[in-house]
Amino acid sequence: MVINLKKLKTILLGKALANDRLSHEKLSRTWGLPIVASDAVSSVAYAVEEILYAMLPMMGLLAVRYVGGVSLSIIFLLLILVFSYSQTITHYPKGGGAYDVSKENFGRGISLAAAACLIVGYILTAAVSIASSTAAIVAAFPSLAEQRVLISLVCLALITLINLRGVSESSKIFGVPTYLFIASMAVLIVAGVLRSLSGSLAPIDYSAHRDILPSGAASGMTLMVFLRAFASGCSGLTGVEAVSNTVPNFKDPPVKTAKHVLYMLGGIVIFIFGGTGFLAGQLQVIPLEKTTVISQIADAVFGKGIMFYVLQFTTALILLLAANTAYSGMPVLMSILSHDRFVPKQFSHRGAKLSFSNGIILISVVSALLLVAFNADTHALIPFYAVGVLVSFTISQAGMFVKWMKMKSAGWQYKSLINGFGALVTLVGSVVVFAMRLLEGAWVIAIIIPLVMWFMSFTHKNYHRFSQAIRAEGYDYRNQGAREAVPAPCVVLVHYMNKGTLKALDYAMDISSEVCAVHIDTTPSHTALLREQWEALGIAIPLTVIPAPYRDVLEPLADYISEREARLAPGEHLTVILTKFMSDRYFRLFHNQTPLYIERQLSRHKSVVTSVVPFICDEE
Repeated sequence: MVINLKKLKTILLGKALANDRLSHEKLSRTWGLPIVASDAVSSVAYAVEEILYAMLPMMGLLAVRYVGGVSLSIIFLLLILVFSYSQTITHYPKGGGAYDVSKENFGRGISLAAAACLIVGYILTAAVSIASSTAAIVAAFPSLAEQRVLISLVCLALITLINLRGVSESSKIFGVPTYLFIASMAVLIVAGVLRSLSGSLAPIDYSAHRDILPSGAASGMTLMVFLRAFASGCSGLTGVEAVSNTVPNFKDPPVKTAKHVLYMLGGIVIFIFGGTGFLAGQLQVIPLEKTTVISQIADAVFGKGIMFYVLQFTTALILLLAANTAYSGMPVLMSILSHDRFVPKQFSHRGAKLSFSNGIILISVVSALLLVAFNADTHALIPFYAVGVLVSFTISQAGMFVKWMKMKSAGWQYKSLINGFGALVTLVGSVVVFAMRLLEGAWVIAIIIPLVMWFMSFTHKNYHRFSQAIRAEGYDYRNQGAREAVPAPCVVLVHYMNKGTLKALDYAMDISSEVCAVHIDTTPSHTALLREQWEALGIAIPLTVIPAPYRDVLEPLADYISEREARLAPGEHLTVILTKFMSDRYFRLFHNQTPLYIERQLSRHKSVVTSVVPFICDEE
């Protein structure tokens, strides 16, 4: 069964990539743009629609007159965000985005809030994008409306599988549809504007839907209506932060490449968002059930011809692929948080294709639950979506403002002014979105984000206690000196240098005079550190390092043990010692179960005896 599962994994994901292939998995400008742009570019497919939905209840058909003005104000904010995140990329190239900015300028509390908002935002990005893609499919084929949840789950599974196949491969798969959507929207906007200038583009006739058209009470734009529409339309800004969160994924020099991608992304979003808002105003589009604003604009400009279906198809694809922005950004963020010990360390491990596969799986599982719970309804998910995204924008802008005030480097006055204004605008947007969407379910975000923050603090506290309990300093380690032992061969498996490891080495020398320590080298930098610690402690036991360039511990270890087992004399046994940490306070969630898998693997060798040395982690 194990072999079959391994073959199935190879069929689905392809052959594993070695550590030295990591540089080849970096993104260029050409293929990096579609990976990070899909969310931001696709947001325009529903941002204008959300603006209209926000204004229609209070303004009725008058709302179509002001959609262009609201779009322009959002574009202005987009320019501020592009400038801000270009500075974030320069000063924080590790890829943490708002988390790294706030960690340096505000400290732990605010940085955890930023991380929580980003995590919630990424997961909702995946869910909203998948739901929007399904809506575009249903708009073209209304008979599929009853199957929207099933369609969404199939799409989610497809996106997850592609991402698990690696960054380089997924970028090629996602790149072509993204560029097709950009090209299709460009054709739509240019054709629509030309027809509008020539006077051949008439407003859409809604006489057949007169019974369901809204009748608002306001006679014009008020501040409250504008703020509501502005905040709803800010969903079109999502994805702009993705570039700053994934800087390490870009080819060298990563900072320069990432900034170029950000500028290209900003230009594309401004063109598509602005053009869509202009055409929506010219055509006086009203959102309807079982169709989208984009599909109505395409019908008005092209009719139900080939271009209409091409646009529907590419829109559905880009909305589906927009989820990939979450798959690109969140695993990197989770890896950074894992290194800072705020989430389980499993999120820092790279999978067979050198991607952070545990982060990818987390996104898919939670997104699937959301799609089922909300019946894959975009409008039901949007209230949860916008708040977290806007709060992370606010924290990032405010953090950069504080940085300029501290540094006072060249141009700090205008830079701090821009970031300060951006922080103020996004803060207003956050408050308005939360207030307007409060009764629609946005209050849940006020519970979820603190819960995520609590979990990260809880994780950090447990890792801190654990590291203090097992640190090598203070352990009375006995070297090989005065003790008698039998010459039976013994292997001690070593990963970290800590008290548990030293206890296992002591025990090994009590039972054998032929002791060898073995380390499986999955991460060369970690192995180098282990060698330094080994030499510093003056451990006389030889350390054997087994290369594992594909990050698979079990197979290289099994080969080594089989080779040692073959050299045993008749009736002789090889003892393999593992360390197991024991404590009522430390939960398995925070530690991987590799020792358990190793123990199962070794049980298949008839001449191998596995010995587990427990280490009690007393709280200090």
